[in-house]
Amino acid sequence: MNNLIQKYNVQGPRYTSYPTVPYWDVNTFSGKAWKESVKRSFEESNEKEGISLYIHLPYCESMCTFCGCHKRITKRHEVEIPYIKSILREWQLYCDLFPSKPKIKELHLGGGTPTFFSPEHLGMLIKGLFRKAELDENCEFSFEGHPNNTTREHLQTLYDLGFRRVSYGVQDYSVKVQKAISRIQPYENVKKVTEWSREIGYTSVGHDLIFGLPHQRIEDIEETMARTLELLPDRLAFYSYAHVPWMKGNGQRGFRDEDLPSPEAKRMQYEYGKKRLTEAGYFEIGMDHFSLQTDGLYKSFTEKRMHRNFMGYTASKTQLMIGLGASSISDSWYGFAQNVKSIEEYQHLVENGIIPIYRGHILNREDLVIRRHILNLMCRLETSWEEDSMKFDELDLVLDHLEEMKLDGLVDTKNATLRVTEAGRPFIRNVCMAFDLLLHRKAPEKRVFSMTI
Repeated sequence: MNNLIQKYNVQGPRYTSYPTVPYWDVNTFSGKAWKESVKRSFEESNEKEGISLYIHLPYCESMCTFCGCHKRITKRHEVEIPYIKSILREWQLYCDLFPSKPKIKELHLGGGTPTFFSPEHLGMLIKGLFRKAELDENCEFSFEGHPNNTTREHLQTLYDLGFRRVSYGVQDYSVKVQKAISRIQPYENVKKVTEWSREIGYTSVGHDLIFGLPHQRIEDIEETMARTLELLPDRLAFYSYAHVPWMKGNGQRGFRDEDLPSPEAKRMQYEYGKKRLTEAGYFEIGMDHFSLQTDGLYKSFTEKRMHRNFMGYTASKTQLMIGLGASSISDSWYGFAQNVKSIEEYQHLVENGIIPIYRGHILNREDLVIRRHILNLMCRLETSWEEDSMKFDELDLVLDHLEEMKLDGLVDTKNATLRVTEAGRPFIRNVCMAFDLLLHRKAPEKRVFSMTI
């Protein structure tokens, strides 16, 4: 395994989109083209499957130095109401494009720290969104909660509005690791909010764990897994820490590079964690995710309905996903668009009736085909080019890139179908990279991706 780690531990995307952001053709992108792609997707899919909404709530009271998200550090809670009003104005701008009421299938609150906002103000936000929409009968609403500031009132307010899934960022229970990443949260806080969630009636409680953090040892993973299994969350994200200190404003300067585990040590941490989770009855799903058999994500994986987008893995697919808030990314299937990152600029644009995007990409036919292959691999661990609609001009080049992985036992091919083997699961990003024609044609001029292992 160590030889494979050394061989395949390269810079690579996490494929929440294809094309990945560094390869978006921003020069030919326009607001007009984006709006047309949104209207097309809405008309094709709203009645049949509804749409997804992602709301970016960027505020945090303190900086976590492992985080690569776009956020604003402040203790001034008077920012809540103006920001909520801006989100609702942006939502109105999108609703104005639609010929009928949008039907919300999925809604996710991310950040930042969504529970920075008071329960009352979160209720105001959600009710404002609902006034312009209908709700799908199988809708799924979720939010990210901080164990230190999620109150029972937060949980009850959102539950009463239809939320049934919550995920808590745990990262690691080691005090030394928590100090290094500036995220101090005792086990007791995680236990309290997990139990509250279940008492109130949430059907899916998730925990987010990270391996490869500064000062993290295998003993720390052992302790974290033991405490996690005491609480037995319904699903788990067990992420590899993405060290991207060159990204502006991400705060990853609270430790030295030499404080990070080696790639081999990181892999040992993952393999140990995976072993403990599978022994406890969790199933590995896609990349970085584990689920109990009773959780909806497991069912969607076995039925091959699981989807992946900028919100991560979801239990069902919607063709149109609209991101609201500063820095949010939207996906119309035919195009991607990202909002401006500055909160002040975002608020100024929506106040003046302008959808606040600043860059994006409209997919061509090749993009759409490659995207489907990468989604298949990320969500089903297999893909096929048997049908003409899944063939593309440079298939032979992709197969050449996969040949060495085939020899290493990471993938196998048969009858125009590629499957990722059990041994290949840790290298799923590398397998997807073989299909990334844009990456083959031109490597990034500067470092933009984290390491794959």
